[in-house]
Amino acid sequence: MSGIAVGGATAVGWWLTEVEDDGRGPVVAGPFPTRAEAGWATADHAAGTVETVYGVRRPDGRVKRRPSPQEWAWLAHLGEQLGRLPAEWEDTIEDEDPLTTLVVEVTAALAEAGLPLHDATGDDGALGGAVLRCEPDLDGIVVTWRQHERMSVDQVHGAAADDAVQQVMSRAVADVLAVRGFAVEAFGGGCGHVVRRAA
Repeated sequence: MSGIAVGGATAVGWWLTEVEDDGRGPVVAGPFPTRAEAGWATADHAAGTVETVYGVRRPDGRVKRRPSPQEWAWLAHLGEQLGRLPAEWEDTIEDEDPLTTLVVEVTAALAEAGLPLHDATGDDGALGGAVLRCEPDLDGIVVTWRQHERMSVDQVHGAAADDAVQQVMSRAVADVLAVRGFAVEAFGGGCGHVVRRAA
């Protein structure tokens, strides 16, 4: 492992590097123990001239990227969300199928927006969330929203509120995915949407 020695150990952390036309430039400052501290240090530089990078400093003064703790946490969260997909998905599509990649991308987009997948068979099944259904014949996946059981099953606020909130959340999920660049088309009378890769 190459890097600079700090107290006899190679320094891994957040760095400020120059922004260059052909990629990441040399180190300007660092290492910083947190992304926030590196972010604060950017205030000492003109806007757009430096960026924060996680990794180790190479002998040539540039940073060799490493996955940051935040990236590892994100991947763990994404894996947990994908683990909520129904078991029958494995019988519907193969790992190499383009729909598999689409499912991962849609799940990531929803998770980044703070919208969890519905965990139909888990302990949190009553909480609701986005429901993804594979539709190979439609060359896409159908995305719907499931509300908390207090709204959808118990209807503690009445059927009208249940229906209205369902419509709002269905549109919100569709809008999030459209903003993220997916092709989104109403399906099933608007209660769900077919999501495909944009052409």
